[in-house]
Amino acid sequence: MNENSQRDSGADEHRNGPAAYPPPPPYDPQATVYGMHPYGAPAPVEPAAARRGPRRSVPLVAAVALVSALVGGGTAALIGNATASQTAATSTRVIGTSAKGTSGVASVAAAVSPSIVEVRASSSAGESTGSGVIVTGGGEIVTNNHVISGADTVKVTFSSGKTATAKVVGTDSAKDLALLKAEDVSGLTPAALGDSRQVAVGDEVVAIGSPEGLTGTVTSGIVSALDRDVTVAADEGQSEGQGQRQGGGFGGDDDRWPFQFGGGQYNGDVGSSTTTYKAIQTDASLNPGNSGGALINMNGEIIGINSAMYSSSSSSSGDSAAGSIGLGFAIPVDTVKADLDTLRNGGSDS
Repeated sequence: MNENSQRDSGADEHRNGPAAYPPPPPYDPQATVYGMHPYGAPAPVEPAAARRGPRRSVPLVAAVALVSALVGGGTAALIGNATASQTAATSTRVIGTSAKGTSGVASVAAAVSPSIVEVRASSSAGESTGSGVIVTGGGEIVTNNHVISGADTVKVTFSSGKTATAKVVGTDSAKDLALLKAEDVSGLTPAALGDSRQVAVGDEVVAIGSPEGLTGTVTSGIVSALDRDVTVAADEGQSEGQGQRQGGGFGGDDDRWPFQFGGGQYNGDVGSSTTTYKAIQTDASLNPGNSGGALINMNGEIIGINSAMYSSSSSSSGDSAAGSIGLGFAIPVDTVKADLDTLRNGGSDS
């Protein structure tokens, strides 16, 4: 072979490669090891979106199972509070299953009871017993106007058993609301005020108050109806001599505040000066002394202030010894929230 032939043979070998080394097989994704092609080439990078998908599937299933367990256990409060935390809601409570395994009503009662007080209002005519809801850590307490109307002194008892004197800051007889301020207190547990626009018929609810002076009594039920027209006396001066001060107004501890609904009149005569508000109806047991206490949803949020109850023996004579038969009424919490600034400035009655 001459020199030129050798050069041509070498060039062909350089272009085509030696016959002893066959071309590599096509890329097989199943053969990828530690991110490298079997022959050393980098393995294709999987898109991030596709890579994340499979990793989320397992926790998603777990989350669905957790939700199912909560609902099956009688409470979806954890879900509701997780949503509320994203929307700057007023609620600060997280109601779920405790370490002891309690849930539902028990968890709501444990969380909200520190925010409920017993209210005792006294005058020369006697003593009135009702309930109240703490709305600020500094001692502001919302109750019904009919619980404290005409009182000379007001005392509140906290869930801890401690007592304090309270002054009446403002009253609004048209809404049957009043604002108290407990003196020389701090660091109280304020209630979380909910949104009564979100309340639906059939919702589970809890009521906490002091019926017959039994502080911290808890009952439960559902929302039976919405927007019930409840009519109460608006003129404080009518109360004397017309039976309106029996119980809820200095006649004992039975809170027999006259009211009208559905065309009927109960617990006495409301008199000639009246006001009507839209109430939440509930079958949670309300008894004399629950007035001013809390109606609470399963997230631990206040949705209403309990204000009136109907008993089977209610009559114009004021005889209501039979107690609750599951017809109770509460002032919607949105009415309370809208009225707070007015009450802080003395109320509409000032």
